[in-house]
Formats: sequence, structure tokens, C-alpha cells
Amino acid sequence: MFGKILDSIGFVSSFDPEISAMMDRELKRQQDGLELIASENLASPAVIAAMGSILTNKYAEGLPGKRYYGGCEFVDEIESLCIQRAKDLFGAEFANVQPHSGAQANMAVQLALLQPGDTMMGMSLANGGHLSHGSPANISGKYYNVVSYDINPETGRLDYDQIRDMAKKCQPKLIIAGASAYPRAIDFSIFADIAHEVGAVLMVDMAHIAGLVAGGAHQSPIPYADIVTTTTHKTLRGPRGGLIMGKEEYAKKINSAVFPGTQGGPLEHVIAAKAICLKEANTDAFKTYAHNVVANAKVMAQTLLEEGFDLVTGGTDNHLMLADLRPMHITGKELQNRLDCNHITLNKNAIPNDPEKPSVTSGVRIGTPAVTTRGLGQEEMKIIAKCIAMTARDFEGTSEQVKATVKELCEKFPLYK
Repeated sequence: MFGKILDSIGFVSSFDPEISAMMDRELKRQQDGLELIASENLASPAVIAAMGSILTNKYAEGLPGKRYYGGCEFVDEIESLCIQRAKDLFGAEFANVQPHSGAQANMAVQLALLQPGDTMMGMSLANGGHLSHGSPANISGKYYNVVSYDINPETGRLDYDQIRDMAKKCQPKLIIAGASAYPRAIDFSIFADIAHEVGAVLMVDMAHIAGLVAGGAHQSPIPYADIVTTTTHKTLRGPRGGLIMGKEEYAKKINSAVFPGTQGGPLEHVIAAKAICLKEANTDAFKTYAHNVVANAKVMAQTLLEEGFDLVTGGTDNHLMLADLRPMHITGKELQNRLDCNHITLNKNAIPNDPEKPSVTSGVRIGTPAVTTRGLGQEEMKIIAKCIAMTARDFEGTSEQVKATVKELCEKFPLYK
């Protein structure tokens, strides 16, 4: 499997040695480092191969059987199979597999259901939501009247009673549930009750937890939401892309909002890779993986707490944790940079109501999907957590020790076998 990855770099080198050298350095960075960015994972060689295939040559505007170009009979088969696999895996009534990203999936849903100026509710970016849930910096915050809900400042958790009260007051047409930096399970049934009470459409953005949902390690939003969006990478472990699913009654509007509403030609090579990842996710091995991701995260969180870290909400129910570094007198930016030097990659991240600017932050987000894919288990999570603690407390004094530990783990658990 590893040889196939190397073969693609070697092939590129015959024409463009500059690019191949850069690709090779990135491969080495991934191989020799521990990836703890919660939104990243390791796609299988089959997924990677599909993305680099001859399917990239084909334009296919429209939907299977209803294209604006000729010669689409075989990509129609691929896209139709991908749609069916998405519906089967998640139990959805309809699926559109064309969005180029999760953000574009969200944009299409908003275009399908809202007019400029309409009111929608989403989790605030400052409290763990996503840009596309109504941030003023994003098109969603510029086109629509956004009422953002926050977490409870004392518990760090969603306050469903507060969200219900806000919905009653603002009467939104769309409510978005989902987050990019929230370490606890989200109760979609409560969100559905709130949406139904105020006559709103419920959209769940499960980009971060899609793999956990597929593997039975998190409540599925499909039975409760009108529409569900997701990325296909992150915990789902596929190519970088988006996906929209939901109730059949919304299919026509959603399909039109994707094309021609927000996109042109779909990326059929990526859709083939999505189909492969959906097949991979519909296996017993993937179910085991999803539960291991959560188990690893819980162990890492507990070890970090024992090492003196302050975690938002005091732990995790899913694949990530958010560390408040203020008691350790270090910023998120500084710890991220220190860990980069020690070959451990994570990202600086704002904590709720962070006093630091977004380019600095008072926290870091830590996730277990990629290291779990490599095969690391709970004992290794304890070791990694201790390496993070050593780096935070005494970077210069412990750097060589941490690097040696990381090297040993990476050699024991190779990127691709």
C-alpha cells in the first residue's frame, strides 16, 4: 500500500521534480509526525488513487441521467452508486454527493431554504461553531439575519433551554446544529423539538462526527433533522469534499441549489473517492475504528487533566478536546509552534469567549482520528498526552526526549503498511 503512494510521487518527479520534492517532504512530515488536528485524517490508498484518476477529465454538469454534457454514462454509474451508498450508510431518503466542501454544502442548503435577510440560528464561531453557520466574516453572516447561540459559560456545554428561548423570540426559518470545536455529544432530538416548536427547518452539520455516526459512536442526526450536511474527510476518512442528505421533500430544492445555484461541474474523481470511503465506512472494521477514536480521546483527555491541563467541559464525548492554556501561562499559538518542532501537529483554537485574538488564542484543539487510523491505542494516547504536557512546561529541556518518543511511535505505527 505504501509503495502506491510513493509511486505517484515518483511518477510526478519524472516531469516536475520541484513539485515531487515538495510532495515527498509532506509525505515525510506525515510519516514522521503525530497528527492531532481534529479535522484531519488519513485517506486510504484506494481513496487517494481514485482522486488521481482519469475521471478528472470528465465534465458532468447536472445529475445522473440529466446531464448537460454527453459521454456521461459511466460517471453517471459512479455518482449513482455513491448516492446509494450514502443513503444506505446513513439511512437517508436522499443524497447529493456533489458539494466540493462542507462549507459549500452549507451554502447550498441556505440558498435553497432562505432569502437574503431571512433569520437563521447557528452556533457562534467564538463558542465552537463554524464560519458557515453565520459568522459575520462568512457569506452566511452577510446574506442572512443570523442569531447565534452560545454555550453555557459555567459548564461549557450547550444550553438547550436558552436555545429554545432564543428560537421562540427570533422565529428563525433555519436552525443549524453542529460544531467544529465542541467536545460533547449533541442531542439532535432536542434540536428537532425546538425547530418543530417554532416552525423552523433543522439542518445538522455533522462534518466533524460523520465517521462516529457511521460507526455507531454518536447519535445519528438523520432521524431528527430535515437536512444533514457533512464533509467526507475528517472522521469519515475519505477525500476532501462535501455531502448533503435529508428528507426527500427537500431534494429538488437542494439539488438546484448545488447546481446551478452554487457550483458548476461536479468533481467526478472526488465523487468516486467518496463512494470508496462510504464503502469502507460500511464495515465492521470501521465501526471498531469509530469507537476506538472516542475511547482514545477519552483516555487522552483524562491524562491531560492528570497532567494539569484545564479542558473545556472537563473532558470529551467525541473525537476532540479543547484545552484552555491560560493556567499554564502559554498561548495556543506558542504551544502549537513548540509541538510542531517536536513533530506533533495540532491547531491553536479559541476557547469560549477567548480574550486573545484568533491568530493567537488561549487554547488548542486536540483530536484522535488520524492517530487512531495509524493504529495507536489507549496506552499511546497516555504517552502523547505526557509529551504535550512536557512541551508546554519545559520545551527546551524536554524537546529531544519528546522527539525520540514521537520517532519511536511513528516507526512502530507506520503511516501506510
